[in-house]
Parts: sequence; C-alpha cells; structure tokens
Amino acid sequence: MVSTMRHGAYDIHTHILPKTWPDLAKRYGYGGFISLDHHKPCCARMMKDGTFFREIDSNCWDPQVRMSECDASGVEVQVLSTVPVMFSYWAKPQDAYDLSRFLNDHIASVVGAHPTRFEGLGTVPMQSPELAIKELDRCILELGLRGIQIGTHVNGQNLSEPQFFPFFERMNELGACLFVHPWDMMGQDQMQKYWLPWLVGMPAESSRAIASFIFGGIFDRLPALRVAFAHGGGSFPFTVGRFDHGFDVRPDLCAVDNPHSPRSYCGHFYVDSLVHDPAALRFLVDLFGAGRIALGTDYPFPLGELEPGSLVKSVYFDHPGHQKQLLRDTAREWLGLTSSIQ
Repeated sequence: MVSTMRHGAYDIHTHILPKTWPDLAKRYGYGGFISLDHHKPCCARMMKDGTFFREIDSNCWDPQVRMSECDASGVEVQVLSTVPVMFSYWAKPQDAYDLSRFLNDHIASVVGAHPTRFEGLGTVPMQSPELAIKELDRCILELGLRGIQIGTHVNGQNLSEPQFFPFFERMNELGACLFVHPWDMMGQDQMQKYWLPWLVGMPAESSRAIASFIFGGIFDRLPALRVAFAHGGGSFPFTVGRFDHGFDVRPDLCAVDNPHSPRSYCGHFYVDSLVHDPAALRFLVDLFGAGRIALGTDYPFPLGELEPGSLVKSVYFDHPGHQKQLLRDTAREWLGLTSSIQ
C-alpha cells in the first residue's frame, strides 16, 4: 500500500507484535513468556504458560491492515512499540536482551518497509542497564528507531534508582525520545475483579513514573531528555496539588533529592491524549500546554481510543491550531522531527 496522505495525524501510542516468534520457553529453558495461538483466521490468542492472556486481531501484526485502518481514521503515522507484557524484565538479563533484539528487528523491518507510515520505538532489558544501553545504541545508531519504550518500574524498582540513570543519560546523548508505559501494575494481586489493574493500577503506575522522574531529579539533570508518559500521565495531573502540598508540608520526605516543586515540572515532559473525557483533556491542555500533549490511542486495544483523534476534534472543533498541535505537531517535536519547544 502506498498512501498519498499528507499532514495527517501522528499517533505516538500504538503497539505491534510479530505474527510469529520462536517458542521462548524452549529457547530459554523456563516459562513465563508470551506465545501466540493463531486459532482462527485473522485472530490469535496471547498465551502465558498455556493460560489465556488476551485475544488480538490481525491489526496487531499486519502492517497492511494497520495502514488501511489508519487511512480510514486520518492517521498518517503510527509510532510502533511492543506490547508491554513483552518487556520481560523478570527474565534472565541475557534472555531479555535476546528477545529485545528480536522484537526490535521486527519493528525496524516494518518501519523500513513503510517509512512514511511508521516510526519505531525499541525495547531494552532494563533489568541490566549495561545491556539496555547496548541495545539502545543498536536501536538508534543501527536500526534507525526514534527512541525506546520502557515500563513504569523495573521489577518493583522505581526509575529514580541510581542504576538506571546511565541509561537515561545515554538516551539524552543520542537525542532519542522515551515513552514510559504502565506494566506489571501495582496491587494487581488485590484487584482481581472488574479489570481493576487496568482501570486503577495503570493510572497509578504512570503517576509513579512521573513522580520518580521529578523527585529523583532526572528532569533537572537531563533537561533536554524528551520523555512522554502514557494515558495522559495517568493520575498525576489530577493529583498534582496533592504532590505539591506534600512537598510543602513534608520536605523532609519529599524533597530529599530535588528541591523544586512538583508543579513546576508541568509542561516540561510530554503526555499522550488518551484520557477518554473532554473535561480531562481540557484540564491537561490548561496544565501542560498543547505543545506537550500528543495524540495517543493505545491502538489496537479496546481500552484505547477507538476512533483516533475523535476526542481532540470534539473538544477543539473550533480551534484548528490546538487540533493541529495535538494531532500532529507535538508528536513530531517529541520524535525529534522538528525543533523542540523552548
């Protein structure tokens, strides 16, 4: 497919998998990894050690289907990243490194085959910062990917832990963009019913990651690092007043690594637009500015925005400048395709 689309939307939050991959349990000698069961045409079950995890359709692996659906919704470019369950931070570092290379080679091949329709984010074995940096270098310098997607924590360790800083420092040196996505949600063992890990845990995870960057001083030490957080920043934007109040009344607990107010960082980092609510989107724009919010849909999953850009268009139907910024320009700045906002 060759698209003639120009000046369409950029979607920074989409996930992709290869159609097939090796038996990882057999390859590495232990379980816990995801496999695909193509049990009927254009549909597959994601399985974990024989237990059903999620059903996916062909738009999760077929670029032609993706491009057709993008054309129908006015999306010019999707930014591809793996499904977070594939991070495998719990695995042996060398095995997660091997899996990362396989997944990154696949994303690079899709981008290479359709360079006007896709940009790519790699995945790296964050349980080994040394191997993560090694694969980061390959992703950016050899594969031509724009950046990296990581989880909101690494096996329960917050991103502010000092062992992860060299990875962020190297990302900054390379000018790569970073996308932080919830995974392995906190409290999920106590939230088995009602899909609560996805409804409650995911927003908390994004807030956890933002707090780690703020309180850990990462933004101050690396002010040029372009970081975007999924799902509109999760619960952080709507509890920033609580963060600020805690910072003011208990600096002995909150300000131990960074003397600056949490609210002062609003507008420093990026978030996607995936908040599902007009009032929430208006609040994000007021808090962060349109130049820090980019279209993100969580394509192709049902908890994402099923009509890409529909929320932005409905809220800013009378403000074409905001529409263009949210649907296209912010994403291009975050990807490093245009100059960053000062």
